[in-house]
Amino acid sequence: MKTSMISLAIAASVTSALASITSPAFAQEAGKEKCYGVALKGQNDCAAGPGTTCAGTSKVDYQQNAWKLVPAGTCQAMMTPNGHGMLEAGPAPA
Repeated sequence: MKTSMISLAIAASVTSALASITSPAFAQEAGKEKCYGVALKGQNDCAAGPGTTCAGTSKVDYQQNAWKLVPAGTCQAMMTPNGHGMLEAGPAPA
């Protein structure tokens, strides 16, 4: 009984570790960069500011504190109704 409990605990630890390593919400893909202010409402990849959990939680189109992964080097060339994409977070919506 004791051996099976230890085995179960080890299996749970390994599973948790693997899940955190492969989590797409926080992984940044090679050749991509975070671009703030370009995602449409509910289509951000993460970081939508206080009161949000992460991906898909932006409240407005082009929310300046929510980012989307885009091909590296293209963010600041992207044009939105609010201006260009940004490499750093802007202010939260009012």
